[in-house]
Amino acid sequence: MTIAELVKKYDPENQFEVLKNSYKQIEYARNNSYDLEGIDTSRIKNIIVSGLGGSAISGDLMSNFLQNEISLPFQVNRNYSIPQYADESTLLLASSYSGNTEETISVLNEALTRRCQIICLTTGGMIKEIADRENLSVILLQKGYQPRYSLGLSFFSLLKVLQTLKLVTTSLELIEKTISLWKKNGDEFSAENNLSFQLAEKLVGFLPVIYATADLTSAVGNRFKCQLNENSKVHAFHNAFPELNHNEIIGWETYDERIAKLKAIFIEEESSHPQIKKRFVITGELLTKVGVEIISLSSSQATFQERLLDLIYLTDWISYYLAIQRGKDPSEIEYIHLLKKRLAN
Repeated sequence: MTIAELVKKYDPENQFEVLKNSYKQIEYARNNSYDLEGIDTSRIKNIIVSGLGGSAISGDLMSNFLQNEISLPFQVNRNYSIPQYADESTLLLASSYSGNTEETISVLNEALTRRCQIICLTTGGMIKEIADRENLSVILLQKGYQPRYSLGLSFFSLLKVLQTLKLVTTSLELIEKTISLWKKNGDEFSAENNLSFQLAEKLVGFLPVIYATADLTSAVGNRFKCQLNENSKVHAFHNAFPELNHNEIIGWETYDERIAKLKAIFIEEESSHPQIKKRFVITGELLTKVGVEIISLSSSQATFQERLLDLIYLTDWISYYLAIQRGKDPSEIEYIHLLKKRLAN
């Protein structure tokens, strides 16, 4: 079947067009206006991004993205509470696309009692109601997306907040480059028999094991794993060098494809430490020896930050195509809805 036929048959909400037009989310975030005058940057000593799922991944990605740029401690929080150190010197970014994520609402209420400086990123819901009542700064995101398909909105809105507060120096030129890159790649990845479609084909019938590099590309690896779970409806696993070489590597000694058919995906980055590059090579040799195929993903963009955003967009497309190649709706998240319903009772 052609891509158009697969999309028509298995993608009733047309996430294909959402992915193709992801660059427009960056444009929206770039042009969005809001008031942050209530934030006193002179008091900020640490930053916490609190959210779950698609509303938290922007924080993970930002942590990798700003690794050599941000001087303040930066943490992503996925829970009902915030760390004990959080206080009036903490900038708390409450990220919930729907505005009704129960964990994030709990964190927001606790952050108010701790007198944190708070900015909410949301489309509305309870988060917006609390923000309005407490006179908090709100970044209103564009409505109409599933949270995991709105990374352009959440990530670049978060980046603009940090730029506006002068906590980072990332240039506006990078944003324009990413808009152009995602637009160009969106055209390429939506064409028949494109690279992302071919890579997805290689994963049909296999469980992906994704290896990235800690603090460098680990957000891409974890995002890919989660997108494969939600979009493709498959189990997937993620770990990062060098830690995996101190434990997980031993599991491959007894690999048996009759028990689990695995494929390894290496997310490689040219600026990695030389020893990390050697670890990729050596681990690859060991996996090949036991009969595991390795798919290597990398980017040829000019800078690390561009390469990171290039890879995360590519892997989103791979997870989408794996869904429709497997005859699955890339929008459906039945078990998540079921869980939320049970929790609410």
